[in-house]
Amino acid sequence: MLIEKLYTTHHNNTAPNILIIGDLMLDHYLFGSASRISPEAPVPIVNTKKESKIVGGAANVASNLIDLGADVYLGGVVGNDAFAEDVKNLIIAKGINSQLIIKDDSRVTTVKTRVIVGNHHIVRIDKEDIHNISSELEDSFFARLSVYIQKADIIVLSDYNKGLLTPSLSLKIIKYCQGIGKRTLIDPKGLDYSKYEGAYLIKPNRKELAEAAKAEHIHTDEDLVKAARVILNTTNATYLIVTLSEDGIAIITKDSYKILPIAATEVYDVTGAGDTVIATLAYCLALNFDIEEAATVANHAASIVIKHIGSATTNIEEIIASLKTV
Repeated sequence: MLIEKLYTTHHNNTAPNILIIGDLMLDHYLFGSASRISPEAPVPIVNTKKESKIVGGAANVASNLIDLGADVYLGGVVGNDAFAEDVKNLIIAKGINSQLIIKDDSRVTTVKTRVIVGNHHIVRIDKEDIHNISSELEDSFFARLSVYIQKADIIVLSDYNKGLLTPSLSLKIIKYCQGIGKRTLIDPKGLDYSKYEGAYLIKPNRKELAEAAKAEHIHTDEDLVKAARVILNTTNATYLIVTLSEDGIAIITKDSYKILPIAATEVYDVTGAGDTVIATLAYCLALNFDIEEAATVANHAASIVIKHIGSATTNIEEIIASLKTV
């Protein structure tokens, strides 16, 4: 029974070692009030009362894994600025190993600043550079990665298309992992999935899959499987896990497919749900769950976090409680 297996493996096994490699960002929130309109332009004047900073991108995947009970190493790139220190300090405070976070003088740390007045999101201000890291930085980063890959039970590439996971670096990591018998899980971004060739599992959402497979639409199971197999043929991945929002999660191979219905009863915010899914898949697969078991647990994890506003995480106890309601 899945509930018993999840409880037993979580409480009786050593925590799995999971390496996350991907784009790091800082989610910066300014909360305030607005009672006046600016005389300079027809915009509200926001008097900020509170400020909050949390890590996002690949760091949110790492945060999810920490809360599930994994030991986590995080590799990524930040700029040489004050926000980089915020990112690193928040990561360390969460209990995530930060030895693989490198600085790149040619970029700023990715920061998304959101101004919130009451319950209203007034504006988002992004600060980022998304050019590819240099070949020199790529080489030195990979040289440091190899030791951590050897220690990891599973490797996750969390790609937000911000310049770290170049085609050459992605392929180099996946090939190295293959050579030593390690599985790589991909949370993809962009249209070029050839950079993920040889991955064990790739997890797009329905929209990302349609765009990458150049499908006009994905409305039916037939549309879904047809698009998925375009990607499977391109990448030779073993599995494609497609998140389908209110329709659940699909497990697709070159020979079969299965759709697990959504476990959620309420949906408030899907922000960060994809991070929760890839983190839960990694956790379960690292503990030797089969793919359907891992996807079922991930489906329930997602159903928990989408009931909360903003990026949220969950834990094994909450997932077990959700599984018991089925």
